[in-house]
Amino acid sequence: MTTPVWQQAEDAVVRGDADALAALLRDHGEALREGTRPTAWWGGLAPSYVEGDARAIIAREHHVAGWDAYAAFAAARADAGSPVARFEAAADAVVDGDVATLERLLGADPGLVQQRSLRTHHSTLLHYVGSNGVEGFRQRTPPNIVRVAEILLDAGADIDATADMYGGGSRTLMLAATSIHPVTAGVQNELMACLLARGASVGGATGGAAWSRLINDCHANGRGGAAEFLAARAGPDALDLEAAAGVGRLDVVERFFDARGQLTAAATPEQLRDGFTWACEFGRTAVVTFLLHRGVDPNARLPKHHGQTGLHWAAYGFHDGAVKSLLHAGARVDIHDERFHLTPLEWALHAWVTGGPQPGTDRCLAVVKQLVAAGASLAQDPLAANAPSTELSAALERSPEMREALRRIGR
Repeated sequence: MTTPVWQQAEDAVVRGDADALAALLRDHGEALREGTRPTAWWGGLAPSYVEGDARAIIAREHHVAGWDAYAAFAAARADAGSPVARFEAAADAVVDGDVATLERLLGADPGLVQQRSLRTHHSTLLHYVGSNGVEGFRQRTPPNIVRVAEILLDAGADIDATADMYGGGSRTLMLAATSIHPVTAGVQNELMACLLARGASVGGATGGAAWSRLINDCHANGRGGAAEFLAARAGPDALDLEAAAGVGRLDVVERFFDARGQLTAAATPEQLRDGFTWACEFGRTAVVTFLLHRGVDPNARLPKHHGQTGLHWAAYGFHDGAVKSLLHAGARVDIHDERFHLTPLEWALHAWVTGGPQPGTDRCLAVVKQLVAAGASLAQDPLAANAPSTELSAALERSPEMREALRRIGR
């Protein structure tokens, strides 16, 4: 069977084979650069081929500063006895969950556990446990990642060492808490618990500010479950308004408002705005309703991430309670976000088709019915006889309930 072009390109990137990648870009460049590509990399990661320069693509995806640096790195890695080769082999063992190889390598070279990658993120082996910010083909979480972390920590890994991804200062706990890969492996909470039990700090700040910053980093990355886990560990007194709103702690949110319903000096308008964003995204209906009653504009464009409204986020997550509260408060169904130019109804249908954060027709259907009843429409009728074939039209063929809900548009 012929290997698909996208797979050949990814294999060339991982091998660092610039000639093979250049040939693929020459012969199949348009297909590689445009559209949604499948990928063998984890969590939907895929190399970008936009610039069309094979050497530049390889250097970027390997997190090295240009082709000359990559060539030097590759030469060092080719020498099996070099420190670079030993570190890279150990990094592979970490992301593969290959405990036997990792223990053998650490036994032969105990200094590996403190060594830094020559890649631009300068990670230690422990940072690879976080599956975040390192080279895309290594962002994966084996089911035994907690055991891998314990081996590294027992060997002397610095649990609070920082690496240089995301502007620097990245610790393993933050990387693990904000990554999708431990979630899909079903081990995120167990991994965070292990790191905290072994003494991981929650960030460079101290006290509640550190906890809230980490929790809000989780919110910003769509890791609502991790945020809840950390909030339970932090305790209510450690949560700022943004963090409390995002995890649905109405009792804490209420403390930031005075008897007149005004924001107190203990919180900022930015925390209120962002907390409202997360409450909509994660379906914290009681918090959404409370904040709307305190004057939050249901149609405000939220800067995190692309000028969408709260209704976009609530619809995308199929949070019918939050959608109901927003519509009752006057949320408009015809506002387009600033990046994808889609309405809340289109966000909901996109999540339904692609298996978004809350897959399931029943949950989506409840939201779609509310939006249609409120006057939502679609730019192009997917049920029209001359409608082009799309993922949505294919999904509607399998769901008579959703077809009937969309037929009610405009009635």
